[in-house]
Amino acid sequence: MTDTPRQSLDQLRRRRLVLLGVLLGLVLIVGGAVAGAVYGIGTFKRNAADGACASAVELARRIAPLARGEVAAFVVAEQPLRLPDLAFRDAAGSERHLSDWRGRTVLLNLWATWCVPCRKEMPALEALEQKLGGGSFEVVAVNIDTRDLDKPKNFLKDANLTRLGYFSDQKAKVFQDLKAVGRALGMPTSVLVDGQGCEIATIAGPAEWASDDAIKLLKAAMTPVKAGF
Repeated sequence: MTDTPRQSLDQLRRRRLVLLGVLLGLVLIVGGAVAGAVYGIGTFKRNAADGACASAVELARRIAPLARGEVAAFVVAEQPLRLPDLAFRDAAGSERHLSDWRGRTVLLNLWATWCVPCRKEMPALEALEQKLGGGSFEVVAVNIDTRDLDKPKNFLKDANLTRLGYFSDQKAKVFQDLKAVGRALGMPTSVLVDGQGCEIATIAGPAEWASDDAIKLLKAAMTPVKAGF
């Protein structure tokens, strides 16, 4: 008995479906293997970064009892987090990166002239830099004004804030980069960073940085965790 044209067409369709199924299965298998390999690489990189920042978490745990009074809003790190290598400009217009401060404890602060709490806390950041600034610690205050770029410089000059270095990001990308890792939800934002670029603690909003509470906490944060903790 010979196949009718309709039967031949149905068989051809079934063969095509079978072949399509085989090809799809191969794609899924190969894709799964590639995805697994990529996931494995991503996991390795994340774990490597986490391991490098483990001491920052231990340091955060150690200074947690000092997050009180004027710095009670400090949220200490509970999970290892290496911050992005944030890019911004210095007063001369040269590009700088957060990694330029490796080996030093940094209080990274984001501010803008349109942010009233930011302007109010700048004198306290100036006083903090005057008290603790040096080879082991620096306040790195990055301005994110995107218009009237002379305004932040004039603000610092008029307020006689001369100890703070002037850093700026006219595109405010540094804010977006921190927001992407959950560390910039508003202004001002300050992140305490260890010498490896790892988060120690973060505070959303202003603080009395020149207060005894702040000085005690920051001095404790400048004391590295000994190996074998």
